[in-house]
Amino acid sequence: MTPPLADPAVRRVALVRLRVGLGDLLCTVPALRRLRAARPDVEVTLVTFGRMAPVVERLGVPVALLPFPGVAGVPDGPVDAAGWAPFTADARARGFDLALQAYGDRPAANGVAAALGARLTGGFAPTGWDPPAGTEALHLRYPLHLHEADRHVALLEHLGLPPGGEAVMGFPLTPDDEAEHAATLAARGLERGRYAVLHPGASAPTRRWPVGRYAAVGDALAAEGLTVVVTGVPAERDVSARVVAAMRAPAVDLTGATSLGGLAALLRDSAVLVGNDTGSAHLAAAVGARSVTVFLPGDPVRWAHPGPRHRALTPTVACAPCPHLACPIEFRCALTVEPAAVAGAALELAAS
Repeated sequence: MTPPLADPAVRRVALVRLRVGLGDLLCTVPALRRLRAARPDVEVTLVTFGRMAPVVERLGVPVALLPFPGVAGVPDGPVDAAGWAPFTADARARGFDLALQAYGDRPAANGVAAALGARLTGGFAPTGWDPPAGTEALHLRYPLHLHEADRHVALLEHLGLPPGGEAVMGFPLTPDDEAEHAATLAARGLERGRYAVLHPGASAPTRRWPVGRYAAVGDALAAEGLTVVVTGVPAERDVSARVVAAMRAPAVDLTGATSLGGLAALLRDSAVLVGNDTGSAHLAAAVGARSVTVFLPGDPVRWAHPGPRHRALTPTVACAPCPHLACPIEFRCALTVEPAAVAGAALELAAS
């Protein structure tokens, strides 16, 4: 059988990407770019929760959005049971040639892909789940050993996309983003390349390195002449305020004060970002910024970006990485990542 992405009759592709994290969707961009370059005739629809529309619109690759109502077994969002029938009817009306489970290691997502009514259904085969008979060639056993971006490239290559080198992140900035960024720099007295960004928030408690440690890193960076800027989404104002209050040196708090594009530009022009394993780290990689990411329970194999502009600091405990959103013990991983090591990595990058 001709691999589907090498078949000119395959023109309408649905990617079941049921994620709500900025980083999750950004890590899909390299595969989307490769697909667009190899098959500009293919129409891609991203299946994910409707609230991700503002991010989907900013990926820099033309894709449609099919809003997902949620389903049992997919923990990324609430389940709207009444929305399932309209969702599947909409999917079938779009006449997909190929539906791919591009979510990850959860069989529930394969059920979603199968419900779209596509002529062909494939994608990731989760651990312990076997594809239906006759569809084995359309599935790729979920590659746990690869980085998140590389996993999606590997899936498309398995399905016929020509090999094309490493996965390249990206996040295009608009003139409005640049205008907002210039206004922010001017209003706060920030100089491009002379400020460091701290991003102490994260959606899961176990991914938040303690406030006191961020403050210590901020003071170390300020002592070397860098202005310290603290960022986050509006819901993270409290944690950012506590970091600023704990620092001896002054800091500029921009939590909730930038758009997504404004934050991207702010990271691009920073000397370095120091943050948790969360969306800001992936946004930094997408715009070519330097970054130090503090990993606690997160898996650096899956989420740490390679290359000379990035550093991953990891805990020295046997229980990491782990799947917990809230640590059931004493959060020992957070205590083994030392501020001096993080500050040292940040200053090394800032000077490069």
